[in-house]
Amino acid sequence: MNHDRTSASPDPDVVSTHSVCGAPCWVSLTSRDVKATEDFYQAVLGWEWRAAKLGDHFRIALADGAPVAGIGAVAAMWQMAVAWTPYFAVPSADEAVSRAYERGGTAAVGPISFPPGRAALLADRDGATFGIWEGDLLTDWETWRKAAPAFIRLHTRDAFDAAIFYGEVLDWASERPGCCEVRYEGDEVVLRSHGEVVARIESGALETAPDPTIRPHWQIHFRVADVSACARAAEVHGGSVLREGPGEAVLRDPDGAQFTVTSRREA
Repeated sequence: MNHDRTSASPDPDVVSTHSVCGAPCWVSLTSRDVKATEDFYQAVLGWEWRAAKLGDHFRIALADGAPVAGIGAVAAMWQMAVAWTPYFAVPSADEAVSRAYERGGTAAVGPISFPPGRAALLADRDGATFGIWEGDLLTDWETWRKAAPAFIRLHTRDAFDAAIFYGEVLDWASERPGCCEVRYEGDEVVLRSHGEVVARIESGALETAPDPTIRPHWQIHFRVADVSACARAAEVHGGSVLREGPGEAVLRDPDGAQFTVTSRREA
């Protein structure tokens, strides 16, 4: 098991302890060029930046002064794919990793210690990458949720099968205090924490698809005031627009990482 540090884990410069179980609690991006990545997301999402205590290769994104995401220049260093990754809060990283292994998942990095917590980077049995975090957060969960991410969506082969995997690994719909509620609504699985929709799982992605946009993956949706303005800014600053519709656009940054901007009204 690899015990090197992972860019995706929350920075140890924390202010409060999370009180959620199994819910998304952080998002991160691997990058080949941190400065170029900073410039792109500042232009598209209006983020500001500060240093992280993990070293010069890591940065923290701020929206209205609140930490919302992490970036690490480790894609080339560790031969990792450039991608956005969600992290889920767990009471025990070691236990969650063991559960993932038992259910056909894999661990790329960790569990490793980032005082005051532990992190791991995993893949589910269809290959979608996600992280887990045990410990404190950079800011309280409600503040983080309101600052930028609207929700995350898993595009996968079988939504019901994926929900079983994640539910068993992350203690969804359990009796654990603060655990998430899971419901099958229409043609997708919906995850709620404290009454809020925090994740959706939908079927349709292909395990062996050559196009990474249709392989199983977690898609991060960021809440923005003007979707069209974000899409135009992405094009101007070296990114691209993969799909644009009413209230939402799927974008790709210059490094190739894909993400979605969602209208605050729609979110």
